[in-house]
Amino acid sequence: MRHPDFNEGRLAKVRSHVVSRATCAEVARELDLGRRLIEHAGDTQTDEELERLSRNRNVLAAVIEAALGALFLEHGFAAIEDAIVAAFSGQIEEALTTRVDYKTDLQELLARSGLQVTYAEISVEGPPHDRRFTCAALIGGEEHGRGEGQTKKAAEQEAAREALARVEGESS
Repeated sequence: MRHPDFNEGRLAKVRSHVVSRATCAEVARELDLGRRLIEHAGDTQTDEELERLSRNRNVLAAVIEAALGALFLEHGFAAIEDAIVAAFSGQIEEALTTRVDYKTDLQELLARSGLQVTYAEISVEGPPHDRRFTCAALIGGEEHGRGEGQTKKAAEQEAAREALARVEGESS
C-alpha cells in the first residue's frame, strides 16, 4: 500500500478524483489520444467532426478507459501498472495534496451542524456542444456560493468551493 497513513475515506476521495471523467480526459489529452483517434478513425466522419470529437471530454475519457481495458485484457495488470501510475501520477498527487471534491467536503462539514446543501441551476448558455452552466450552492435556502463550468457538475463543484470557503470563514 502506497499510503498506509491515509484512512479509507481519504483514499476513496483520491480514487474518485483519479477515475473521474474529467481526470481521464485530462490524461488522454496529455497522452495526445485525440490526435491518435483522428489518425486511426478512417473515413467514417468529416474532418470537422473528427476534430470536435478528438477534443470532447467524454470521448477522450471513453478512449482512455477503452485503451486501459484492452491493455489490461491483453497484458494483465502487473505489466501495465507502472505505466498507468506514471500516466496518472500528476492527478494522484493533486488528489493527495489538495481538495478536489468540494461538494463532498461541504456536505460533510454541514452535516456536523445538521445542515444540508442543495444546488440550483441558475442558467445554461451556449449550443449543446459548448455549454456554460451557472449553479448556486444553497444552505438553508440562502445562496452561499456560485460557480460556472462546462458541465453542471463542474459548476456545482465551483459553487461548493465558494460556499465552503465562506462557511469555513464564518466559523473561524
